[in-house]
Amino acid sequence: MEKRILGIVFSLLGAVGLILAAVKFVDGAEGARSIKSIVIYAILGAIFFFAGIGLIRNTKDKPS
Repeated sequence: MEKRILGIVFSLLGAVGLILAAVKFVDGAEGARSIKSIVIYAILGAIFFFAGIGLIRNTKDKPS
């Protein structure tokens, strides 16, 4: 059950990271620093999101 909860937390953190990347992208501030932050948020968000989804899908609950 702990892995499933950790998967949910990772998925939520990943979704937040992807949303932050989208907000920074739409905000439209130009410059290399803005592009770097968009890429970093997007990559980390995707890693956390897909890691969380993988934990949720691959964890089997044992009956008590």
